[in-house]
Amino acid sequence: MSDVTKQAINDIVIVGGGSAGWLLAGLIASEHIGSYHKDVRVTLIESPDVKTVGVGEGTWPTMRSTLQKIGISETDFLLQCSASFKQGTKFVGWLDGDAADSYYHPFSVPAGYTDINLVPFWQQHRDQVSFANAVTVQGYVCDENLAPKQKETPDYAYVVNYGYHLDAGKFAKLLKEHCTTRLGVRHVVDHVTGINGDPDSDIRSLSTADGGDIEGDLFVDCTGFAALLLGQHYQIPYLDKKNILFNDSALAVQVPYASVSDPIASQTISTAQSAGWIWDIGLTSRRGIGYTYSSQHSTDEEAGETLKRYIGATSSVATDSLEPRKIAFKPGHRKKFWHRNCVAVGMAAGFLEPLEASALVLVELAGKIISEELPANRDVMDIVAKRYNETFQYRWDRVIDFLKLHYVLSKRTDSDYWVDNRRSESVPDSLKELLALWQYHAPEHRDLSQVDEVFSAASYQYVLYGMGFETQARVTARQSSYSEKAHKLFQENSNKANKVVANLPGNRKLLNAIGRQ
Repeated sequence: MSDVTKQAINDIVIVGGGSAGWLLAGLIASEHIGSYHKDVRVTLIESPDVKTVGVGEGTWPTMRSTLQKIGISETDFLLQCSASFKQGTKFVGWLDGDAADSYYHPFSVPAGYTDINLVPFWQQHRDQVSFANAVTVQGYVCDENLAPKQKETPDYAYVVNYGYHLDAGKFAKLLKEHCTTRLGVRHVVDHVTGINGDPDSDIRSLSTADGGDIEGDLFVDCTGFAALLLGQHYQIPYLDKKNILFNDSALAVQVPYASVSDPIASQTISTAQSAGWIWDIGLTSRRGIGYTYSSQHSTDEEAGETLKRYIGATSSVATDSLEPRKIAFKPGHRKKFWHRNCVAVGMAAGFLEPLEASALVLVELAGKIISEELPANRDVMDIVAKRYNETFQYRWDRVIDFLKLHYVLSKRTDSDYWVDNRRSESVPDSLKELLALWQYHAPEHRDLSQVDEVFSAASYQYVLYGMGFETQARVTARQSSYSEKAHKLFQENSNKANKVVANLPGNRKLLNAIGRQ
């Protein structure tokens, strides 16, 4: 038997369930179990006492390909997770708090995105149409609470791009059932009582209360904020980012619809408040509403009153009957994410805040790399780990920049929270440089160094120009030659919007039809 065979990475042990753990299990198992070699085994250890945090209930469009790879039908997912279609985020009150203060960050890229940057041409008419409405139909679709496709459209296909809103607890349950019955994942419900291996060496095995020791070649830490393996055992430092992103608390509550026929919003609604912002997510059976805020700028009691006022203004539910759940978190991430034979994913790796639903997509991206680049043996694991750490350090930095962008662009002066968010010392230098650059040319691909950026230049465009940013672009001969093409794209988008809005069903209507299949 060769040394490579002796050191082969075959036994993957995931510690912790929830959305993160089960997504990882599904991605690794679907990539390796049943493959030609048939040597890879996936075990997930889940404590019987730990419940899903479920801070974020929104996904990106990437979740469609993730579910397809795992092998879950879209219909089953929608029905079993009380899921609905999400087409982006509507930001309300972020710029100045006036009644007309709102804009969209949609999931569809601007028309002609890979060929032409439409920003300079749109700016000539910015007083007549919002940037999102000028370059995509998605804002119009969301305004009417419409679905992203028709009933006849196949699973995961679309007319306009979409992700999902979902019940996190039900999602974890669906993934668990699918992974254990269809993908061969071994599920151990037990308490981890010990980690066997010195802090300066690999983990050999995990001791459990009832099942003895469970050996593994690679251990994935999905134990949430506890970070049992990477944080507690290996003592990898946690980098606190509260000096940049102030929110460290949330109050979350489930709010029923007044009627089973109430429309389901096609987007996450994010409404700015005096010390944070409120998310409003429409599922098929209820709305998930929460207030994420800075404990330095608001007490829990003040936050609770703010949340009740919002619910009272947007529903007929008696707010006294609601009992919000408090969630405290420290915005930040680990100094590194893969150490020796242990990699942390999900909240064990870090958590920033619910804005832009970045938590689940970071899990998906982690699962994609771990499953597709699974080290063949221990000798190459450190190389894979180094590359993984470099990739995810970059990704966390860029997510921080993008989230901070929303606060930096605000012109609100009604509370210290918004004023403090614009203070220079709270803004990363990398974001300052981009904002300086974008005063003279609109965001484009080459401003961001990675091919697979978490947030593309299109996302930056939507937020910048949704919040009134102005770019004094130099008009070149090449750009001038695109003027006719730009005008044509604007007209085509307007015509398409009229057609799409007239032909798409309501969000609830389509979901009800899927439920009757």
